[in-house]
Amino acid sequence: MRWDNLFDDLESQLEHELGVEDLELRVEEERLRLGKLSLRDRLRAASGVDAGRHRAIRLWLVDGSTMLLRPMTFGRDWLSGDLVADEYDRAGSQVASARALVPLDAIASVGLDDEQLVESLQAEPDVDASRTPEASPRLIDRLGLAFALRDLARRRSALTVTSRSGTLHGTIDRVARDHFDLALHDPGAPRRQSNVRGTRIVPMAALILVRV
Repeated sequence: MRWDNLFDDLESQLEHELGVEDLELRVEEERLRLGKLSLRDRLRAASGVDAGRHRAIRLWLVDGSTMLLRPMTFGRDWLSGDLVADEYDRAGSQVASARALVPLDAIASVGLDDEQLVESLQAEPDVDASRTPEASPRLIDRLGLAFALRDLARRRSALTVTSRSGTLHGTIDRVARDHFDLALHDPGAPRRQSNVRGTRIVPMAALILVRV
């Protein structure tokens, strides 16, 4: 009986050690997964954009302004969506525009509710397209900020552009590799030569927000 007890004890210890090793392995795998998550990954999951839910997210930008944005599209280094009606800017005036484009680098912090926080942590890291052709991301996931700005230029959309130096209103005339030309004119006025007060070159690195 003593041998039986010994073997039972050894078996119990082995099962315990294997259980501990399995738990430690799972904890380490989860730690590695979280370490690969980007801000973009977590914002996509928190907003539910992939599931068609488009939930609003509170963003604090690097200029001190805040907005409640319902993301609709995520590019490689930017997101765009609908501004929620009750949003206010730094001056306390209500935001009039309905759409906004935000570079990810312009986000200073993000506010999520408890459900969004949990879902953001369940996000999957961006797929590394260099590993296998089958793992290539969707086209929109590869498009950078310059592409989004070129689309606005093509549409001749009147914009309110917030950069690190202040706020400007006008129409994008052209987009280069790391900057764009903004023809300045009054809000509500069409982009005609008689209305243009000048042109401002805006580096993309200084861009904080585009309201359409």
